[in-house]
Amino acid sequence: MKPEVILWGYVVLLLIGGVIGYVKAKSPISLIMSLLFGALLALSAAGKLGPPWVGDILLIALIGVFAKRFQKTKKLMPAGVLTLVTIAALLVRAMMMLG
Repeated sequence: MKPEVILWGYVVLLLIGGVIGYVKAKSPISLIMSLLFGALLALSAAGKLGPPWVGDILLIALIGVFAKRFQKTKKLMPAGVLTLVTIAALLVRAMMMLG
């Protein structure tokens, strides 16, 4: 499996989460940010946004955002789970790139 596949899977999860956040919590920012980061990650996965590590930089930024939200709310769902899933995606991509 290629590291780009991990990004595509993550994009799907991110977009689903944004829609759920919008529907359940009436949070337009959840939808907007998931669409924005989903588009950037999709462009990275498709090789249209510079070198492959750009996707990793975006994932690191998302880890920061989700970790900050988790620290603020102390709620495992959604911020804590998204922090862990994003860390896992970054680690799996790193392992795939290294060999």
